[in-house]
Amino acid sequence: MDISISFVYSYLSLTIFAFLAATIIPVSSEAALAATLALGTNPIPALIFATIGNCAGVAFNYWIGWKGEEKLLHKHLQKKPIARAYRITQRWGKWSLLLSWLPVIGDPLTILAGILRINFTLFVAVTFPLRFLRYLFIVEIF
Repeated sequence: MDISISFVYSYLSLTIFAFLAATIIPVSSEAALAATLALGTNPIPALIFATIGNCAGVAFNYWIGWKGEEKLLHKHLQKKPIARAYRITQRWGKWSLLLSWLPVIGDPLTILAGILRINFTLFVAVTFPLRFLRYLFIVEIF
C-alpha cells in the first residue's frame, strides 16, 4: 500500500510541477524530474508523467493566448522575455515554435502561438515532441 501511495504522490507532484513550469510560473520541471529520479523512481513513468504535465501546460498557454488575444499581448509586451519572444515570432512565424523548449522565451512563445492563431495541430506536432526530447535527455544523463 505504501508503494502505491508513494507512486501516486511522486508522479502526481512531477506532473503538476511540469505543468506549472510550462506556464509563466517560475518553477523548474527539470529539477523536479531530476529529484524524482534521485528518489529511485522508475525513469520511464517519470518521463511520461513529466511530458504529459508539460504538454498540458503548453496547451494551456496556447489556450490563454487564443482567449486573451491582442489585449494580453499589449499588456505584457513590456516584459523582456515576452518582448524577445514576440520579436522572434514576428521574424520567424510558426518556425519560432522550434525554440519553444528553451528556458525563458519558450513559454511566452507558446502563448504567442495562441495569440497569433498558429494552427493547433502544427503547434502540438512541434512543441510536444520537443518537450519529450528535453526530458528524455535529462533521463538519459541522470
